[in-house]
Amino acid sequence: MGFDASDDAAVYKLNETQALIQTLDFFTPIVDDPYTFGTIAATNALSDVYAMGGEPTLALNIVGFPNCLSPLILKDILRGGADKVKEAGALLVGGHSIEDEEPKYGLSVSGIVHPEKIWTNIGASDGDVLILTKPLGIGVLTTALKEEMTDAETYDEIVHIMTYLNKYPYEVLKNYEVHACTDVTGFGFLGHALEMAKGSNVTIKVNVEDVPFIKAAIPFAEMGIIPAGAYRNRAHALSSIEVDPEIEEVYLDLLFDPQTSGGLLVAVPESQAIEILGKLNDVCEIKSHIVGNVVAKKEMCVILKNIK
Repeated sequence: MGFDASDDAAVYKLNETQALIQTLDFFTPIVDDPYTFGTIAATNALSDVYAMGGEPTLALNIVGFPNCLSPLILKDILRGGADKVKEAGALLVGGHSIEDEEPKYGLSVSGIVHPEKIWTNIGASDGDVLILTKPLGIGVLTTALKEEMTDAETYDEIVHIMTYLNKYPYEVLKNYEVHACTDVTGFGFLGHALEMAKGSNVTIKVNVEDVPFIKAAIPFAEMGIIPAGAYRNRAHALSSIEVDPEIEEVYLDLLFDPQTSGGLLVAVPESQAIEILGKLNDVCEIKSHIVGNVVAKKEMCVILKNIK
């Protein structure tokens, strides 16, 4: 796998039965608690391996840390990351740190996948059904969190979403036919859907009424608490998207909202979609939803249907 598509990680064939998945991700704190920050950053980094249809094997810490902060804070960040790597069934084998003005943490992750079972984001086919495994709104809510506008219940909900490994939907999906897969992160739902549509040479129809949104994010979005990344995503993608004029602006903002440690967006055969959805919702703590379908290529790459 090379640079001809916008895949989530690099893949290098080792032999006839094994290919190496390699990825890296790190960022600055989005919550105050060091341990929680570590778990979120690690969950986010591990996600790319699952999005390629593989299983993480090894991880290395990537750390930037200021010398004015207590080493105990760094210890808690690393402990959070280590716990998530362990939950993923991988090994944490060291890493590298530098002095930095602002804390930064993440992982370089290696994984293994069978060369004939690699998932990419460019294989969606006419007739496929789209399933999303986590709700949207994380970017809006973490922006509100920075302004101390969220309550404890909302904080707990978004932390649970961001620290829930995509390992669990992957373990269901690997037993079925997956035509395309990506995890929804910084480009927002529509940015990643657009990549899938363009790369697959198809059009994706999204039933906005079926897309799961975190309820607490809607009033903040209505207030204009929108991260800057959402506006960049909109500027990049909107010209390739047909938007029903009756769709409320708040939902469009949330569809462009950049996600941290978001869910998987998968294209699966229509004949298997209901069974897959049922299995996902039996096994996973966070409910998955059918959010649209794939049709033959039209003028626009993504079509947004009206929300009721």
